Amino acid sequence: MAENFPDRQWGSRATLLSRALNRFAATVPGSRLVRALTPLDRAILERTDARYTLLGPTGEPVLLLTTIGHKTGTPRKQPLLYVHDGDTLYVIGSNFGRAGHPAWTANLLANPTGIVAIAGERITVTATPVAAPDKDAIFARFVDIARVYAIYRERTTRDLRIFALRRA
Repeated sequence: MAENFPDRQWGSRATLLSRALNRFAATVPGSRLVRALTPLDRAILERTDARYTLLGPTGEPVLLLTTIGHKTGTPRKQPLLYVHDGDTLYVIGSNFGRAGHPAWTANLLANPTGIVAIAGERITVTATPVAAPDKDAIFARFVDIARVYAIYRERTTRDLRIFALRRA
């Protein structure tokens, strides 16, 4: 049996602030603001090994995923919300509902090895795309965490890529 991933979630998704921010993030201006804040969040996550994040007070589970650029071969870091399932973490390539897949998903398809920073640890992982039979149930779990994912899926016609991350 594989070792479980650490889980560090602070704050609460049930607060008025969290609910308001989640509603705002579902709007186009809200999505733009979150994208604009991503570099700052990436820096915070990097410096703290994902102990802290801009979204922490709102109870959002965030990790920092490092992939290898499929064109450049250089490390690429992306803050992502995740679904924690013991020895598996799930991440979704929503790209805020934009037309194209996020680059990190192409990186994992080309090279499924990555590093996850979560709760103060850095863990080497192997990514596997989630197959159709399981995608709907996992997507529903993402919507439970952040209802904005339902809006993101409505904004685009592409199939949102979901990956299962397991310890390498």
